[in-house]
Amino acid sequence: YSTLFLSYSDADRNSMHTALADEAYLIGPAASQQSYLAMDKIMQVAKKSAAQAIHPGYGFLSENTEFAEMCKQEGIIFIGPPSSAIRDMGIKSTSKYIMSAAGVPIVEGYHGQDQSDQHLKKEAARIGYPVMIKAVRGGGGKGMRIAQNEKEFLEQLESARREAKK
Repeated sequence: YSTLFLSYSDADRNSMHTALADEAYLIGPAASQQSYLAMDKIMQVAKKSAAQAIHPGYGFLSENTEFAEMCKQEGIIFIGPPSSAIRDMGIKSTSKYIMSAAGVPIVEGYHGQDQSDQHLKKEAARIGYPVMIKAVRGGGGKGMRIAQNEKEFLEQLESARREAKK
């Protein structure tokens, strides 16, 4: 029999999953930066509860290489992929290369070193419109734009770049 330890924020104080947990620990206010993304607080709860493993949920810390490494260093099992896989899948050009090398069908695109506006515009014309523009490190849908035609391309490219920096 294993015990379910749960960390929760003020927003989830009265939620069903908090009530059903064997033990529940408040980790902070509703703002995720001060609760569900606060790695040190979550690790303190894990140690206090003598947890053997952490399932980070979906989103939040589930794609955070630093948190996966922190769990490893503390001797707590991270229920999820290893930090190297999280890192590689977070860099879209790397992830597409890995998938292609493994024989997984991928959507055609350009992943080369020349990221100049004119070269990217030329590659978009080669692929054919509409094209999706995706910033290499823009996670969670950030830095993703559709250019329906050549006339929209540079505007959408710049928009994707700006958003990915946020």
